[in-house]
Formats: sequence, structure tokens, C-alpha cells
Amino acid sequence: MRWMGLDIGQKRIGVAISDPLEITAQGVTVRQRTTLDRDLDFFCNLINERQVEGIVIGLPVNMNGTEGPMAEKVRSFGEKLATRSGVTTVYWDERLSTASAQRLLIEADVSRSRRKQTVDQMAAAIILQNYLDSVRNKGNNQKILE
Repeated sequence: MRWMGLDIGQKRIGVAISDPLEITAQGVTVRQRTTLDRDLDFFCNLINERQVEGIVIGLPVNMNGTEGPMAEKVRSFGEKLATRSGVTTVYWDERLSTASAQRLLIEADVSRSRRKQTVDQMAAAIILQNYLDSVRNKGNNQKILE
């Protein structure tokens, strides 16, 4: 089964795809947000092209575990994408995924301008990889969020 991971932001959406064996996640692109319909069409096309059967969406949970306004927006987008694509969607606690992506890019000595272009894609890959690892190991403390 192939999974798609999304890191949804106000301006950009990072995208990652798993291999068919569900072992690794690779960042594939960053979508500059336009209109809701165009964004949903873009992801439905990508789902069909890449034969995606499930979507993992990073849910921006506050450090105290509560959900704020951005989490509501992410859930709304996820529900619309699930309805339009017909693909199973799960939410994954994304706390610190962008910070982890930034740290990895800095350690790799990636320039500031290049980091801005790729951080969302890398955050999506981290979210998806954490989900895949958790499902494979089933002992991780992180949970799929309903």
C-alpha cells in the first residue's frame, strides 16, 4: 500500500509518498496553496498518479495536547480531500516535525533560501515516516488522532 503524507500550512502544503512496502517516506513536492478546489484537484490527481491508498495528515496539536484554530482548518481540508478522493485519511500528531526538518536541513548545511523551499516537503516526510514506523512497531506512544 502506498501512503501520502501532508504537512498543511497556510501558504504551502508539503507532500511525501511512501514506497509500496510502507517502509520509507520520501518528500516529493511542495504545493503553493491557491484555491480550495484547485488544491483538492491537485491532490486527487497526485493520488491517482502515484496510486495512493491512504493519506496521513499532520495535525498541528499544541504542546499541551489541545487543538487550536489551525488544527480545525487542517481537519476541514482533510475531510474535504477524503470525500473528494475516496481515500482513507488519518491524522498524525505533527508536533515538532517542522523544527526537526529545519534542524536536519541546517545540519546538512542547506542554504536558508533552499531550506524555505524544502522544509515543508521534509516535514511531510517526517510525519509520514513516523506514522509508518509506528504502525510497523505498534509500540510507539504517538497515536493516530481521530
